[in-house]
Amino acid sequence: MAELRPSGAPGPTAPPAPGPTAPPAFASLFPPGLHAIYGECRRLYPDQPNPLQVTAIVKYWLGGPDPLDYVSMYRNMGSPSANIPEHWHYISFGLSDLYGDNRVHEFTGTDGPSGFGFELTFRLKRETGESAPPTWPAELMQGLARYVFQSENTFCSGDHVSWHSPLDNSESRIQHMLLTEDPQMQPVQTPFGVVTFLQIVGVCTEELHSAQQWNGQGILELLRTVPVAGGPWLITDMRRGETIFEIDPHLQERVDKGIETDGSNLSGVSAKCAWDDLSRPPEDDEDSRSICIGTQPRRLSGKDTEQIRETLRRGLEINSKPVLPPINPQINPQRPNGLTHDRTPSRKDSLESDSSTTIIPHELIRTRQLESVHLKFNQESGALIPLCLRGRLLHGRHFTYKSITGDMAITFVSTGVEGAFATEEHPYAAHGPWLQILLTEEFVEKMLEDLEDLTSPEEFKLPKEYSWPEKKLKVSILPDVVFDSPLH
Repeated sequence: MAELRPSGAPGPTAPPAPGPTAPPAFASLFPPGLHAIYGECRRLYPDQPNPLQVTAIVKYWLGGPDPLDYVSMYRNMGSPSANIPEHWHYISFGLSDLYGDNRVHEFTGTDGPSGFGFELTFRLKRETGESAPPTWPAELMQGLARYVFQSENTFCSGDHVSWHSPLDNSESRIQHMLLTEDPQMQPVQTPFGVVTFLQIVGVCTEELHSAQQWNGQGILELLRTVPVAGGPWLITDMRRGETIFEIDPHLQERVDKGIETDGSNLSGVSAKCAWDDLSRPPEDDEDSRSICIGTQPRRLSGKDTEQIRETLRRGLEINSKPVLPPINPQINPQRPNGLTHDRTPSRKDSLESDSSTTIIPHELIRTRQLESVHLKFNQESGALIPLCLRGRLLHGRHFTYKSITGDMAITFVSTGVEGAFATEEHPYAAHGPWLQILLTEEFVEKMLEDLEDLTSPEEFKLPKEYSWPEKKLKVSILPDVVFDSPLH
């Protein structure tokens, strides 16, 4: 629960401007991390020392549900000469370390990131006659913050978030988000580390799909060229009724060319998925990694989870453009997807970690070669298989589906990926509940032909099954209810 009040600080009035003139007792009353961020806000908005602010009544560190202590809302006049409209500017406080006393974030020093290393911002076009900023963006930012705190996955510029619902709960076509650097807010060095500012940009479904199939940074650049779709400062207009491709059809050609040249930067998603080892009887509880075996499934170990997370975090960085796939349901219930990042400094893809711990089988969990496997996806996850094959594997990369329940993962790898435990001789291999599937280019082309109808999922009825007996591989697209059952 939150309240709205006119203040740029946790007290009833704004603090003194940061600097050596601040009263000596001020530091003990005003958290230093908050003070540092507020100083950047004062630099940008010197004439608005007491902006309207949404504040969590019960702070997260006291058991409240909202991770952000505050969201300040400023009126930005834009720049008519640069075709930048007047808008509301929202800035969060809480993803970074505001206090430095470990009540929320572990203090790790001043050289690294403060807390998660960033705060969120959002720019919403001001409607004619609007005298006060709408407060719904604050709850949207709280939703994204909850995801970050619960998953410990951070956001980066170029990431994208699949929301599947109008951001303001209206009938708007703006139903998803991209993230980029805020064009005005500068990184802040606080006593607890560095804070950067990532701006939320509302986009249409078609624009999200293009970001998935190509990369988020590329779509952001296109949005900047279309004033009504964001313009230079990427201001969200919830009344926008056309996609950038409807406004300028030539932009689709640029996306298609980019996909053909670069492939996709999307290295994985959290998803409703499962896998069965068909080479073993389902009652073999010892070795089956199906999550439908009727007993409590063996969950991914912490080490497996960290290796998968690091693998997805690294991905491939051919264009140095990280991308965020759809968000998981912890943010927006009913939304069945998740996120990951994609950045690796080499075109030669690898499943090795940046750390000294590469993907080595655990002493107590052996890696098994499987003869036959059955993959199961819900409709939304299954619709991404052609992207996985065409945009990733045909470009020598990998793609991971990680179960939203955290109990298993499926990674598709091409023959050019290093560090995988699946090989051409043994293309199906499992390390505990983590399955890897190596697909040759020839087989990928065959699968793309057979899975062509997945690109138009509305044209087929569930369940849908695809099978390649000669490869001992089966894929099923199943209704969500199957994955929502107690056995899953």
